[in-house]
Amino acid sequence: MYNTAHFSLANFVLLKIRKKMSKLFIAGEVFHGAGTLEELKNIKGKKAVIVTGGNSMRKSGTLNKAIAYLTEAGIETRIFEGVEEDPSSATCLKGAEIMNTFEPDWIIGLGGCSAIDAAKIMWVFYEYPDADFEAMIKPFTVPVLRNKAKFIAIPSTSGTGTETTGLAVITDREKGVKYPVVSYELTPDIAIVDGEICASMPAHVTSNTGLDALTHCVEAYVSNIDNNIADALSKGGLKIVFDNLKEVVENPDNITARQNMHDASFMAGLAFNNAWLGIVHSLSHQVGALYGIPHGASNAIFLPNVIRYNAQATERYPDLARVVGKATAEDLAQAVETLRSEVNNPSAIKDFGISKADWDKNIDYITANALADPCTGFNPRVPSLEELKAIYNACYEGIVYAEEAVVAG
Repeated sequence: MYNTAHFSLANFVLLKIRKKMSKLFIAGEVFHGAGTLEELKNIKGKKAVIVTGGNSMRKSGTLNKAIAYLTEAGIETRIFEGVEEDPSSATCLKGAEIMNTFEPDWIIGLGGCSAIDAAKIMWVFYEYPDADFEAMIKPFTVPVLRNKAKFIAIPSTSGTGTETTGLAVITDREKGVKYPVVSYELTPDIAIVDGEICASMPAHVTSNTGLDALTHCVEAYVSNIDNNIADALSKGGLKIVFDNLKEVVENPDNITARQNMHDASFMAGLAFNNAWLGIVHSLSHQVGALYGIPHGASNAIFLPNVIRYNAQATERYPDLARVVGKATAEDLAQAVETLRSEVNNPSAIKDFGISKADWDKNIDYITANALADPCTGFNPRVPSLEELKAIYNACYEGIVYAEEAVVAG
């Protein structure tokens, strides 16, 4: 029982990716290390719009530092604040209105993934005011950018790697669906990966985003896109996460560990920008949109059972297991579960207060959307609707996925 529309999309995406695999897609310039926010004072330009989320960047002083560095560079700034978690296309249109009035030559996403992803889509609407968001959902349909402005990404969380990816995730609140907008046009021109910016990140955000980076490493390594560079980045990033995540959760002022996690997030983002992701993200996108579950938290719930599911079709997991001192795919799944517990993350979807009745009401809807998600096309094992549903139900309860739990539809 397969969604044929999904597989047509998956084949389209794979064809486009494989045609581009001779080129490594990465942010144009990368500055990484504690204190590299200062590089803003070397930017050449006239005007910049800074897009950010709530008040964390202002409260920590990072926003004011950024403005000061840009002023030193002779760049006039405007601020768009208040990007919500899981930003909508409506928010992106509001930001684009400010940009159309101010006419910046730099757009700067400063903050967590939501702020940077929203800034990317604002950038599209700024350059193309009549752009159709629905059309952009189809991979690689974002028009050519950089006619009016270039893009700088400055992450304050260590997880998504959006500072070096051609991806922005935007939510349709009416449909309860997250849409990954995929285009290498969205890859930033400059990435500033400064661990000092993360020092004020709360423990639960540190945990969630770190587990997101871990998931990127694992999914990029086992994807059906062969890429030696992505493989090396995935392995390296995975080791850094296992060596540093618990430390930064327990000791948030350890700037060395903070920078290590920020580098791991970048490495994982660069890996999946070139090898892409799998069904962990397909599953997570749906529960994030419908139930508001933090992305990294849901990834960490789905990842162990997806490892068990995919291990039937790929022999690559033992490579990753050996990176963290283990041997088998099951060892790796259990190592993820142990780390998840050590950084105080939930082990079941139901832990987020979702009733069984509500879950059962929506399970067919979210499963169909997960199968149709573009990330599914890069998974090493081709899933059926029934298999994804079985993984969902196991993860709702927080139990180990078993093949025999699959019920034919």
